[in-house]
Amino acid sequence: MQTSDPLPDRPEDRSAHIPVLLRPILQAVAPVSGVWLDGTFGAGGYARGLLDTGAAKVIGIDRDPLAHQMAAPWAGQYGDRLKLVEGTFSELDTLADEPLDGVVLDLGISSMQIDQPERGFSFQKDGPLDMRMSQQGQSAADIVNKGSEGEIADILYHYGEERASRRIARTIVEVRAKTPFETTLQLAEVVARCLPRPKPGQSHPATRSFQALRIAVNAEFTELAQGLAAAERALKPGGLIAVVTFHSLEDRIVKRFFQLASGAESNTNRYAPARADVTARFTLLNKRAIEADDEELAANPRSRSAKLRVARRTEAPPMAIAMADIDVPLAPKPNSRRGKS
Repeated sequence: MQTSDPLPDRPEDRSAHIPVLLRPILQAVAPVSGVWLDGTFGAGGYARGLLDTGAAKVIGIDRDPLAHQMAAPWAGQYGDRLKLVEGTFSELDTLADEPLDGVVLDLGISSMQIDQPERGFSFQKDGPLDMRMSQQGQSAADIVNKGSEGEIADILYHYGEERASRRIARTIVEVRAKTPFETTLQLAEVVARCLPRPKPGQSHPATRSFQALRIAVNAEFTELAQGLAAAERALKPGGLIAVVTFHSLEDRIVKRFFQLASGAESNTNRYAPARADVTARFTLLNKRAIEADDEELAANPRSRSAKLRVARRTEAPPMAIAMADIDVPLAPKPNSRRGKS
Protein backbone atom coordinates (compact mmCIF):
# COMPACT_ATOMS: atom_id res chain seq x y z
CA MET A 1 0.00 0.00 0.00
CA GLN A 2 1.27 3.45 -0.88
CA THR A 3 2.05 5.53 2.19
CA SER A 4 2.71 8.94 0.65
CA ASP A 5 -0.10 11.31 -0.33
CA PRO A 6 -1.06 10.16 -3.84
CA LEU A 7 -3.30 13.07 -4.79
CA PRO A 8 -1.75 16.27 -6.15
CA ASP A 9 -2.98 19.43 -4.46
CA ARG A 10 -5.40 21.39 -6.64
CA PRO A 11 -6.17 24.68 -4.85
CA GLU A 12 -8.86 25.56 -7.38
CA ASP A 13 -10.91 22.55 -6.26
CA ARG A 14 -10.92 23.14 -2.51
CA SER A 15 -14.36 24.70 -2.41
CA ALA A 16 -15.87 22.11 -4.75
CA HIS A 17 -17.51 18.79 -3.95
CA ILE A 18 -15.17 16.74 -1.75
CA PRO A 19 -15.06 13.08 -2.84
CA VAL A 20 -15.34 10.86 0.22
CA LEU A 21 -12.45 8.48 1.04
CA LEU A 22 -10.62 9.42 -2.18
CA ARG A 23 -7.16 9.26 -0.61
CA PRO A 24 -7.71 5.81 0.98
CA ILE A 25 -9.01 4.56 -2.38
CA LEU A 26 -5.97 5.81 -4.26
CA GLN A 27 -3.67 4.35 -1.62
CA ALA A 28 -5.43 0.96 -1.72
CA VAL A 29 -5.29 0.63 -5.52
CA ALA A 30 -1.84 2.17 -6.08
CA PRO A 31 -0.12 2.25 -8.47
CA VAL A 32 -3.04 3.46 -10.60
CA SER A 33 -2.78 2.49 -14.26
CA GLY A 34 -4.81 1.30 -17.24
CA VAL A 35 -8.51 1.83 -17.93
CA TRP A 36 -10.79 2.65 -15.01
CA LEU A 37 -14.53 3.16 -14.79
CA ASP A 38 -16.14 5.59 -12.38
CA GLY A 39 -19.69 4.27 -12.21
CA THR A 40 -21.03 7.16 -10.12
CA PHE A 41 -19.32 10.10 -11.82
CA GLY A 42 -21.16 12.89 -9.99
CA ALA A 43 -18.92 15.95 -9.74
CA GLY A 44 -16.00 13.97 -11.13
CA GLY A 45 -13.84 13.82 -8.00
CA TYR A 46 -12.90 10.15 -8.25
CA ALA A 47 -12.34 10.33 -12.02
CA ARG A 48 -10.01 13.31 -11.65
CA GLY A 49 -8.14 11.64 -8.82
CA LEU A 50 -7.59 8.51 -10.89
CA LEU A 51 -6.49 10.49 -13.97
CA ASP A 52 -4.14 12.67 -11.94
CA THR A 53 -2.43 9.64 -10.36
CA GLY A 54 -1.77 7.51 -13.43
CA ALA A 55 -4.93 6.10 -15.03
CA ALA A 56 -4.53 5.99 -18.81
CA LYS A 57 -8.27 6.47 -19.25
CA VAL A 58 -11.38 6.86 -17.12
CA ILE A 59 -14.90 6.12 -18.30
CA GLY A 60 -17.34 8.19 -16.25
CA ILE A 61 -20.92 6.94 -16.01
CA ASP A 62 -23.81 8.86 -14.48
CA ARG A 63 -27.55 8.74 -15.06
CA ASP A 64 -27.98 12.36 -13.95
CA PRO A 65 -27.77 14.76 -16.93
CA LEU A 66 -26.65 17.49 -14.53
CA ALA A 67 -23.39 15.63 -13.84
CA HIS A 68 -22.50 15.74 -17.51
CA GLN A 69 -23.40 19.42 -17.80
CA MET A 70 -21.24 20.31 -14.79
CA ALA A 71 -18.24 18.44 -16.23
CA ALA A 72 -18.30 20.35 -19.51
CA PRO A 73 -16.06 23.27 -18.37
CA TRP A 74 -13.17 21.04 -17.23
CA ALA A 75 -13.49 17.63 -18.92
CA GLY A 76 -11.71 18.81 -22.07
CA GLN A 77 -8.40 19.26 -20.25
CA TYR A 78 -8.06 15.46 -20.14
CA GLY A 79 -8.72 14.97 -23.85
CA ASP A 80 -9.61 11.43 -24.86
CA ARG A 81 -8.39 10.14 -21.47
CA LEU A 82 -11.85 10.94 -20.06
CA LYS A 83 -14.96 9.47 -21.68
CA LEU A 84 -18.37 10.42 -20.27
CA VAL A 85 -21.39 8.17 -20.75
CA GLU A 86 -24.98 8.81 -19.64
CA GLY A 87 -26.39 5.62 -18.14
CA THR A 88 -26.51 3.47 -15.01
CA PHE A 89 -23.63 1.50 -13.53
CA SER A 90 -25.76 -1.66 -13.59
CA GLU A 91 -24.86 -1.70 -17.30
CA LEU A 92 -21.22 -0.77 -16.85
CA ASP A 93 -19.83 -3.82 -18.62
CA THR A 94 -21.85 -2.96 -21.73
CA LEU A 95 -21.24 0.79 -21.52
CA ALA A 96 -17.49 0.35 -21.03
CA ASP A 97 -17.17 -1.77 -24.17
CA GLU A 98 -13.65 -2.83 -23.13
CA PRO A 99 -12.01 -4.82 -20.31
CA LEU A 100 -11.33 -2.74 -17.22
CA ASP A 101 -8.37 -2.44 -14.87
CA GLY A 102 -10.53 -0.90 -12.16
CA VAL A 103 -14.01 0.18 -11.09
CA VAL A 104 -14.94 2.69 -8.40
CA LEU A 105 -18.48 3.21 -7.07
CA ASP A 106 -19.59 5.95 -4.64
CA LEU A 107 -23.12 4.96 -3.68
CA GLY A 108 -26.12 6.99 -2.66
CA ILE A 109 -26.78 10.66 -3.26
CA SER A 110 -24.18 13.29 -4.12
CA SER A 111 -23.85 16.62 -2.33
CA MET A 112 -24.50 18.49 -5.58
CA GLN A 113 -27.94 16.82 -5.76
CA ILE A 114 -28.73 17.62 -2.12
CA ASP A 115 -27.67 21.23 -2.59
CA GLN A 116 -30.27 21.84 -5.30
CA PRO A 117 -33.73 22.21 -3.72
CA GLU A 118 -35.41 21.77 -7.10
CA ARG A 119 -34.22 18.16 -7.21
CA GLY A 120 -36.31 17.30 -4.15
CA PHE A 121 -33.74 15.21 -2.28
CA SER A 122 -33.39 17.34 0.85
CA PHE A 123 -35.80 17.89 3.73
CA GLN A 124 -33.73 20.90 4.82
CA LYS A 125 -34.78 23.08 1.89
CA ASP A 126 -38.20 23.31 0.27
CA GLY A 127 -38.54 22.02 -3.25
CA PRO A 128 -40.68 19.75 -5.42
CA LEU A 129 -40.95 16.20 -4.07
CA ASP A 130 -38.96 14.60 -6.88
CA MET A 131 -35.78 12.59 -5.98
CA ARG A 132 -35.22 11.21 -9.50
CA MET A 133 -31.51 10.93 -10.28
CA SER A 134 -32.18 10.46 -13.99
CA GLN A 135 -34.92 13.13 -13.92
CA GLN A 136 -37.19 10.59 -15.60
CA GLY A 137 -39.83 8.10 -14.44
CA GLN A 138 -41.76 7.83 -11.18
CA SER A 139 -41.09 10.54 -8.59
CA ALA A 140 -41.31 10.48 -4.81
CA ALA A 141 -44.54 12.51 -5.10
CA ASP A 142 -46.02 9.76 -7.27
CA ILE A 143 -45.27 7.17 -4.57
CA VAL A 144 -46.71 9.09 -1.61
CA ASN A 145 -49.74 10.36 -3.55
CA LYS A 146 -50.65 7.19 -5.45
CA GLY A 147 -49.21 4.27 -3.50
CA SER A 148 -51.39 2.28 -1.11
CA GLU A 149 -50.85 2.61 2.61
CA GLY A 150 -49.30 -0.85 2.65
CA GLU A 151 -46.95 -0.12 -0.24
CA ILE A 152 -45.71 3.08 1.37
CA ALA A 153 -45.20 1.33 4.72
CA ASP A 154 -43.22 -1.46 3.06
CA ILE A 155 -40.91 1.04 1.34
CA LEU A 156 -40.27 2.97 4.54
CA TYR A 157 -39.61 -0.17 6.57
CA HIS A 158 -37.50 -2.21 4.16
CA TYR A 159 -35.54 0.58 2.46
CA GLY A 160 -35.26 3.03 5.36
CA GLU A 161 -35.44 0.70 8.38
CA GLU A 162 -38.13 3.03 9.73
CA ARG A 163 -39.79 1.27 12.68
CA ALA A 164 -42.77 3.65 12.62
CA SER A 165 -43.43 2.89 8.96
CA ARG A 166 -47.08 1.93 9.32
CA ARG A 167 -47.90 4.97 11.46
CA ILE A 168 -46.22 7.30 8.96
CA ALA A 169 -47.87 5.63 5.96
CA ARG A 170 -51.29 5.87 7.58
CA THR A 171 -50.78 9.58 8.26
CA ILE A 172 -49.55 10.21 4.72
CA VAL A 173 -52.70 8.63 3.28
CA GLU A 174 -54.91 10.67 5.64
CA VAL A 175 -53.19 13.95 4.75
CA ARG A 176 -53.11 13.39 0.98
CA ALA A 177 -56.89 12.82 0.94
CA LYS A 178 -57.22 16.55 1.70
CA THR A 179 -54.02 17.95 0.16
CA PRO A 180 -51.73 16.05 -2.23
CA PHE A 181 -48.02 16.10 -1.39
CA GLU A 182 -46.05 18.44 -3.63
CA THR A 183 -43.01 19.65 -1.68
CA THR A 184 -40.23 18.23 0.45
CA LEU A 185 -40.96 20.31 3.53
CA GLN A 186 -44.63 19.35 3.37
CA LEU A 187 -43.69 15.67 3.62
CA ALA A 188 -40.93 16.24 6.18
CA GLU A 189 -43.36 18.05 8.50
CA VAL A 190 -45.93 15.25 8.28
CA VAL A 191 -43.29 12.59 9.03
CA ALA A 192 -41.93 14.63 11.94
CA ARG A 193 -45.41 14.77 13.51
CA CYS A 194 -45.45 10.97 13.64
CA LEU A 195 -42.21 10.64 15.60
CA PRO A 196 -40.81 11.87 18.92
CA ARG A 197 -38.93 15.16 18.89
CA PRO A 198 -35.25 14.36 18.24
CA LYS A 199 -32.74 14.81 21.04
CA PRO A 200 -29.70 17.05 20.49
CA GLY A 201 -27.31 15.38 18.04
CA GLN A 202 -29.94 13.06 16.58
CA SER A 203 -30.82 13.14 12.90
CA HIS A 204 -33.96 14.78 11.52
CA PRO A 205 -37.06 12.58 12.00
CA ALA A 206 -37.62 12.42 8.23
CA THR A 207 -34.14 11.10 7.45
CA ARG A 208 -35.08 7.43 7.17
CA SER A 209 -38.27 8.12 5.23
CA PHE A 210 -36.50 10.32 2.68
CA GLN A 211 -33.76 7.73 2.31
CA ALA A 212 -36.33 5.01 1.70
CA LEU A 213 -38.25 6.99 -0.91
CA ARG A 214 -35.06 7.94 -2.75
CA ILE A 215 -33.95 4.31 -2.85
CA ALA A 216 -37.36 3.23 -4.16
CA VAL A 217 -37.55 5.97 -6.80
CA ASN A 218 -34.10 5.12 -8.16
CA ALA A 219 -34.18 1.33 -7.60
CA GLU A 220 -30.84 1.75 -5.86
CA PHE A 221 -30.51 -1.70 -4.31
CA THR A 222 -31.30 -3.49 -7.54
CA GLU A 223 -28.86 -1.19 -9.34
CA LEU A 224 -26.18 -2.00 -6.77
CA ALA A 225 -26.58 -5.77 -7.07
CA GLN A 226 -26.56 -5.62 -10.85
CA GLY A 227 -23.64 -3.18 -10.83
CA LEU A 228 -21.47 -5.49 -8.72
CA ALA A 229 -22.24 -8.36 -11.10
CA ALA A 230 -21.48 -6.15 -14.11
CA ALA A 231 -18.13 -5.12 -12.58
CA GLU A 232 -17.27 -8.78 -12.07
CA ARG A 233 -17.87 -9.41 -15.77
CA ALA A 234 -15.99 -6.32 -16.93
CA LEU A 235 -12.83 -6.49 -14.79
CA LYS A 236 -9.65 -8.04 -16.12
CA PRO A 237 -7.91 -10.67 -13.97
CA GLY A 238 -6.07 -8.58 -11.40
CA GLY A 239 -8.49 -5.69 -11.84
CA LEU A 240 -9.67 -3.79 -8.77
CA ILE A 241 -13.04 -2.63 -7.49
CA ALA A 242 -13.50 -0.03 -4.76
CA VAL A 243 -16.99 0.61 -3.33
CA VAL A 244 -17.94 3.39 -0.92
CA THR A 245 -21.22 2.98 0.99
CA PHE A 246 -23.05 5.35 3.32
CA HIS A 247 -25.54 3.26 5.26
CA SER A 248 -25.84 -0.23 6.69
CA LEU A 249 -28.13 -1.68 4.02
CA GLU A 250 -25.76 -0.73 1.18
CA ASP A 251 -22.72 -1.95 3.06
CA ARG A 252 -24.40 -5.25 3.91
CA ILE A 253 -25.03 -5.94 0.22
CA VAL A 254 -21.45 -5.12 -0.78
CA LYS A 255 -19.95 -7.06 2.11
CA ARG A 256 -22.11 -10.09 1.38
CA PHE A 257 -21.29 -9.99 -2.34
CA PHE A 258 -17.55 -9.95 -1.67
CA GLN A 259 -17.85 -12.68 0.95
CA LEU A 260 -19.58 -15.02 -1.48
CA ALA A 261 -17.41 -14.06 -4.47
CA SER A 262 -14.17 -14.53 -2.51
CA GLY A 263 -15.15 -17.76 -0.75
CA ALA A 264 -14.68 -15.96 2.57
CA GLU A 265 -18.17 -16.74 3.84
CA SER A 266 -18.14 -18.85 6.98
CA ASN A 267 -20.75 -21.49 7.69
CA THR A 268 -21.87 -20.65 11.21
CA ASN A 269 -24.82 -23.04 11.24
CA ARG A 270 -23.55 -26.51 12.16
CA TYR A 271 -26.86 -28.05 11.05
CA ALA A 272 -26.69 -26.56 7.54
CA PRO A 273 -25.35 -28.70 4.69
CA ALA A 274 -21.63 -28.35 4.11
CA ARG A 275 -20.80 -25.89 1.33
CA ALA A 276 -18.80 -27.02 -1.65
CA ASP A 277 -15.39 -25.42 -2.10
CA VAL A 278 -15.76 -22.05 -3.82
CA THR A 279 -13.39 -20.90 -6.55
CA ALA A 280 -12.67 -17.33 -5.53
CA ARG A 281 -13.60 -14.73 -8.12
CA PHE A 282 -12.30 -11.88 -5.94
CA THR A 283 -9.58 -11.49 -3.34
CA LEU A 284 -10.40 -9.09 -0.51
CA LEU A 285 -7.85 -6.33 0.02
CA ASN A 286 -9.42 -5.28 3.31
CA LYS A 287 -11.35 -7.72 5.48
CA ARG A 288 -12.75 -4.84 7.53
CA ALA A 289 -14.24 -1.75 5.93
CA ILE A 290 -11.98 1.30 5.73
CA GLU A 291 -13.41 4.43 7.37
CA ALA A 292 -12.44 8.10 7.31
CA ASP A 293 -9.60 9.21 9.56
CA ASP A 294 -9.78 12.21 11.88
CA GLU A 295 -8.33 14.54 9.27
CA GLU A 296 -10.99 13.70 6.70
CA LEU A 297 -13.78 13.79 9.27
CA ALA A 298 -12.76 17.33 10.21
CA ALA A 299 -12.60 18.44 6.57
CA ASN A 300 -15.68 16.60 5.34
CA PRO A 301 -18.42 15.67 7.87
CA ARG A 302 -20.23 13.72 5.11
CA SER A 303 -17.54 11.05 5.43
CA ARG A 304 -18.56 10.07 8.98
CA SER A 305 -20.80 7.22 7.82
CA ALA A 306 -18.76 6.16 4.78
CA LYS A 307 -17.22 2.70 4.47
CA LEU A 308 -14.82 1.53 1.78
CA ARG A 309 -14.36 -2.06 0.61
CA VAL A 310 -11.77 -3.03 -2.02
CA ALA A 311 -11.28 -6.34 -3.85
CA ARG A 312 -9.15 -7.73 -6.67
CA ARG A 313 -10.56 -9.85 -9.51
CA THR A 314 -9.10 -13.32 -10.00
CA GLU A 315 -8.97 -15.38 -13.19
CA ALA A 316 -12.07 -17.40 -12.26
CA PRO A 317 -15.03 -16.99 -14.63
CA PRO A 318 -17.88 -14.72 -13.46
CA MET A 319 -20.87 -16.33 -11.80
CA ALA A 320 -24.39 -15.06 -11.24
CA ILE A 321 -25.55 -14.54 -7.66
CA ALA A 322 -29.21 -14.27 -6.67
CA MET A 323 -30.26 -11.04 -4.96
CA ALA A 324 -31.53 -13.00 -1.97
CA ASP A 325 -28.04 -14.48 -1.51
CA ILE A 326 -26.51 -11.03 -0.98
CA ASP A 327 -29.30 -9.73 1.27
CA VAL A 328 -30.80 -7.22 -1.16
CA PRO A 329 -33.86 -5.74 0.63
CA LEU A 330 -36.99 -6.02 -1.49
CA ALA A 331 -40.33 -4.61 -0.38
CA PRO A 332 -42.58 -7.66 0.17
CA LYS A 333 -46.05 -8.26 -1.17
CA PRO A 334 -48.95 -6.80 0.86
CA ASN A 335 -49.77 -10.03 2.69
CA SER A 336 -46.30 -10.16 4.29
CA ARG A 337 -45.93 -6.58 5.51
CA ARG A 338 -43.99 -5.67 8.57
CA GLY A 339 -43.28 -2.42 10.39
CA LYS A 340 -44.62 -1.10 13.64
CA SER A 341 -47.70 1.07 14.07
